[in-house]
Amino acid sequence: MKKIVLLFLILNSYCFAQNKAVTGLIADKAMVVSAREEASKIGAEIMQKGGNAFDAMIATELALAVAYPYAGNIGGGGFMVFRKANGEVGSLDYREKAPLAATKNMFLDKDGNIIKGMSTESPLAIGVPGTIAGVFAVHKKYGSMPMSEILKPVITLAEKGVIVTKKQERTLANYKEAIIKANGKNTKFSTENKENDTVKYPALAETFRRIAKNGRDEFYKGQTAKTLVKYLQEKGGIITMKDLAKYEAKWRTPLTFNYKDLKVISMSPPSSGGICLAQILKMIEPYDLSKKGHNSAESIQVIVEAERRAYADRSYFLGDPDFVKIPLKALMADDYLKDRMSSFNLDKASLSSEIKEGKVTYNESAETTHYSIVDPFGNAIAATTTINDAYGSKYYCDELGFFLNNEMDDFSAKPGEPNMFGLVGNEANSIAPQKRMLSSMTPTIVEKNGKLFMVVGSPGGSTIITSVLQTILNVYEYNLGMQEAVNASRFHHQWLPDIITFEPNTFDTKTFEKLKGKGYIINEKTTPVIGKVDAILVLPDGKMEGGADFRGDDKAVGF
Repeated sequence: MKKIVLLFLILNSYCFAQNKAVTGLIADKAMVVSAREEASKIGAEIMQKGGNAFDAMIATELALAVAYPYAGNIGGGGFMVFRKANGEVGSLDYREKAPLAATKNMFLDKDGNIIKGMSTESPLAIGVPGTIAGVFAVHKKYGSMPMSEILKPVITLAEKGVIVTKKQERTLANYKEAIIKANGKNTKFSTENKENDTVKYPALAETFRRIAKNGRDEFYKGQTAKTLVKYLQEKGGIITMKDLAKYEAKWRTPLTFNYKDLKVISMSPPSSGGICLAQILKMIEPYDLSKKGHNSAESIQVIVEAERRAYADRSYFLGDPDFVKIPLKALMADDYLKDRMSSFNLDKASLSSEIKEGKVTYNESAETTHYSIVDPFGNAIAATTTINDAYGSKYYCDELGFFLNNEMDDFSAKPGEPNMFGLVGNEANSIAPQKRMLSSMTPTIVEKNGKLFMVVGSPGGSTIITSVLQTILNVYEYNLGMQEAVNASRFHHQWLPDIITFEPNTFDTKTFEKLKGKGYIINEKTTPVIGKVDAILVLPDGKMEGGADFRGDDKAVGF
């Protein structure tokens, strides 16, 4: 009897430990989940002082520029989707733009071939930054605290410094040579930074001080702008004072659609996130995924086939809506999507070579970062921001204290040729002056029965869309908690190349055998992380559970 009781206690404590291990932070009133604890804390503190989600968004965004220079930035851009407590929704596009001097074939040689590295690691790779314009646009419309007040803890963080994590030590070491190559051996990141070292950012603190004093124009017309343009031109860049002065963030209508009894609110073009998410969810809706089972061969097959078709459409139709006409309604029409899946056969794989863009009539990095916010008033924000590659273009303006993006690589340098994420683009996403490059960023808010249900997003280049998709399905179809849903193993297919990529050592070999038997090509090699999701789930009792991705240093902070 004693043995049975002991066994019961052991099993019970094991189950409890398991459950305990996979529940994210629970908060009553407000929460921020971001790539670094320092940024999440600053965002949460702003709300504790009475600020709303929009104030917290500004603080979190700018704190990430200090704590997480790998992707957090003021030298890049992003997208933000919001849902106010009254149900009103909106989105802001503060994506970078091509400079005025940019040309369609700027990354091609005289024979029309892509010049390797030109769109990723040269000064020409840098797009006109939108982050500062973005946070000021948010502040002007919805901010409730003075900008100087919001910037205070960010400036303090830059001055006091940030402790280097194990993961940060590794990325700084990996990119050290590239950063020195771009900026010379006296640049800030030429020295070795070890775990637990403190890195201070006095130049960035000074830049933020000037912005706090002089506002948005400091970055786009003031001393900061002049210093930035001088730096870029010395390096051989083409961004001018006129480029900066002309930059505007743009309020856009988010994409909203239904999946069963969920209402999904996501980013519209020039992000491909919302439209691809809509297409995939609508294509898989007729299939009973929960019955097929989480990450089963059958579930994976249905999802992969929908992904394949959505990414083919992405390649052909999507670009900056200010420059190209995008048939959004047609691409999301039920009949069209039913027709797209009509060639799907449960017994064997479709081939990407046989899947082209659909026929419609006319009537978007691991090196990105996402954060999710819910405030005590019930407002929610999903924001994804990026400098594209790790540490962007590697160009770091020491005088101003920040890295610059290499976002020009997100254009199609040449139709039909893949970018750094292997994404193939077309004419719709070709380079033009003042045009915004296509993105995969997918900041998303989900409602259930008219109430806020989930705030979600991820970095990961082309894997962003599929990471967000699987996180939503993990909660809704497979009944996982928020942290469990974020922790769950992920897979990815993007039409071309025609392979399914799996997170290494996390899937059953039987699953692979089943899929291979149907003709799927499996990438079982060690792969980069597939997404790094930071999300918030509203629980039935009204409390919130944060899901911070263990794949990074991500952290949920709430109260």
